[in-house]
Amino acid sequence: MDLQPALSLRLTRVAGHTQRVERITEFLQNFHIQPDADIEYFAEAFVGNRLAGCAGLAGNIIKCVVTDLPWRGINLTARLLSVLEGFALRNRISPLFLCTRPENIGQFRQCGFWPLARDGDRAVLMENNPVGLQHYCRQLSQYRQPGEKIAAIVMNANPFTLGHQFLAGLAARQCDWLHLFLVGEEGSFFSYADRLTMVSRGMAHLPNVTVHGGSPYIISRATFPAYFLKETPVVDQAWCAIDLILFRDDIAPALGITHRYIGSEPFCPTTRRYNETMHTLLAGKVTVKEISRIASHDGTAVSASEVRRLLAGRHYDQLRDKVPPTTFSYLEAQHIAQPVSP
Repeated sequence: MDLQPALSLRLTRVAGHTQRVERITEFLQNFHIQPDADIEYFAEAFVGNRLAGCAGLAGNIIKCVVTDLPWRGINLTARLLSVLEGFALRNRISPLFLCTRPENIGQFRQCGFWPLARDGDRAVLMENNPVGLQHYCRQLSQYRQPGEKIAAIVMNANPFTLGHQFLAGLAARQCDWLHLFLVGEEGSFFSYADRLTMVSRGMAHLPNVTVHGGSPYIISRATFPAYFLKETPVVDQAWCAIDLILFRDDIAPALGITHRYIGSEPFCPTTRRYNETMHTLLAGKVTVKEISRIASHDGTAVSASEVRRLLAGRHYDQLRDKVPPTTFSYLEAQHIAQPVSP
């Protein structure tokens, strides 16, 4: 009679466990996988002292799910995911996402994950909540507005610059309504709360704009990780596609969005590739309007990265030339050191 091997499972925190992580990295490299730098935990499965499989967790994203050949077919993947799901449940991390190849859909369906968006035969994004996306779109539909031209902009606003304000103002003037989505992930120079405040104040003068808070379904670490892992040398086209497919097929219909406005991207290759993909994938369903960036008085294109550099260098006079008064006032109150009276 064949007996299943005795397995042991454990959860390893990446920080402070260098030797364990090195062993996991070597294991993954045998399968030509390099773990992302943002993975915080690994579930590990052992047969004796031999590592038989692992699965990583970065925030609410499951990555690097691999089982060694001798132990495939014994439901090891489900057991690894169960370890991560138990940890997520205890720490109120929800929902969980993973991206895999389409041929693995059946395997992960058995583990309680449902497909959200698929890029041909390259990749599929899955979630452990079968109705999460539908629930989000139902919430969005409450903000639907009448009109023939309904625009959308997605921005990180790190921080909110004159360039952001110009693009949003143009969209609001040219369309009946503008839905402005703010990237919800933390990890930027400015916190999400800071960015939301600056955007809300900078758009308050426009009556036909709705500012939407962050969502895991639009430019997040789940849908478009390359945006947040800028050190990655090659931008995976599949990530761009998955994020845009979700926007095209689910988010845009929920709000009746007909146009998406983007600024030209002379600096960041990741964003530039994303914009190029947008023109292709949204064609025929959502009109993409790419607008040239405005320049400041010195002739350089306004960018959030330049604003951050000026803020760090305390070049406040130059900073005024690149951000709206509402942003400058907020930076002045929250981030610019005030002189101390003698």
